[in-house]
Amino acid sequence: MTTPHSADQSSISLYDARPFFEKALVFGVQNGILDQQKLDAICTDAPKGMVQIARYFGSEFLRPELEKAKDRIVNLVSLYLESTSKGDLRQAAESLRDHSFLSRSKGGSDMLKGMIAMPQNSHFGMNEHGGFTDDHIPLLARWSLRSLADYQAEFAKRSEVAQIIDAAIWLADTLGMDTAELEDAGKDAEAVIRTALLVLATKRTEMPDWVAFEKMIAALRKKHGSAPAVVKGTSKAANKASAGPAVFAVTIPKNLPDQFKAVVEAVRQSVVADLPKILDATLPTRKLFDQTPAFMGRYFWVEDSLSEVDHHDRSASDTWNKATGGHSDDSSLLTLFLSVAAGVAPKTLLTEKGAAALIRKIRKAGLKQDLVNQYILNQAPAQHQEDYSQLWINFMDDAQNTLQSDFDYELKDALALLRRECNVK
Repeated sequence: MTTPHSADQSSISLYDARPFFEKALVFGVQNGILDQQKLDAICTDAPKGMVQIARYFGSEFLRPELEKAKDRIVNLVSLYLESTSKGDLRQAAESLRDHSFLSRSKGGSDMLKGMIAMPQNSHFGMNEHGGFTDDHIPLLARWSLRSLADYQAEFAKRSEVAQIIDAAIWLADTLGMDTAELEDAGKDAEAVIRTALLVLATKRTEMPDWVAFEKMIAALRKKHGSAPAVVKGTSKAANKASAGPAVFAVTIPKNLPDQFKAVVEAVRQSVVADLPKILDATLPTRKLFDQTPAFMGRYFWVEDSLSEVDHHDRSASDTWNKATGGHSDDSSLLTLFLSVAAGVAPKTLLTEKGAAALIRKIRKAGLKQDLVNQYILNQAPAQHQEDYSQLWINFMDDAQNTLQSDFDYELKDALALLRRECNVK
């Protein structure tokens, strides 16, 4: 008959704090896997290994260093045996039987070196290359005394980071951007993935610079800016008829390698969460993506200042040509500037009646010369802005008193001035 006391005893599991190497060694001896010859070989190799480790991390001539080296070599062997055997003592004992003690120590050291050389974060500009180096030795010293559980947790974390980086590289490569360019850009891999998913979902074929990124967002907002309206209590046909634009779908590429699908899916979910703001046309694109803290660095575009300047120049040129009608003579420009200063619609040509009305407005409300300066700064081609500003200043020096005179009741002097300096027909 089983008593409550004996049942409690049978359910107790004793915690075995011995290093895994010691457990495997005892198991091997007890089960005839390790003979005396192998034990002698281990006893011969262990001191040699301790001296090598003490020398590697400090000095083999100091007793504290040798004591720590003993702990390190036992832990390195334990790490390797427990990891490769998955905790199976028989397999671990057979590994000790079939291989030298120092090779098991080296196996543990190689495990840690490989893990330490893996990326710790997904930022392309903050990862080292070239594997394990002497700079990593202090880190290896710390890890050589850590448990297998610690190693496995860190390895899993770094493996995920490596997968995110590799997934970003794969996606960027499909869009014509190589690893070296990503490293030069120095952005987060997640940002690269987010933008790549948007680019692929919009059927584009290249990673965008800012100009292309802005156009992509503008096109998305135009096409998908309003979600479909689904009204409860009405028929499906009625809902379909009243629905707005189709919902924008961000999907994982069908040819994405299997090993990247989990990490890319996690990033894809973050893009879906961002869509309400991305598609909100009331939020200026530059302000959202480059000036809002929650979005800064969250998406990626190629930094191409020449492209942005060229785009700005072309946009400014188009606006300026529209305003001037393609005319660049002084008379047309002064007519334009005077219209702006008077607070009326910009024109490069005035009728006699329009010129008289302009003068009356100037005498009633005054001239706002700061508007002209701002207009030139915002609209005129950069290479001509200084000349245009000087043209306006020279004109005002000569014309302001006449235009605002209280004695020219019939506007004769002012009209004569405009006929001479501006375009009046």
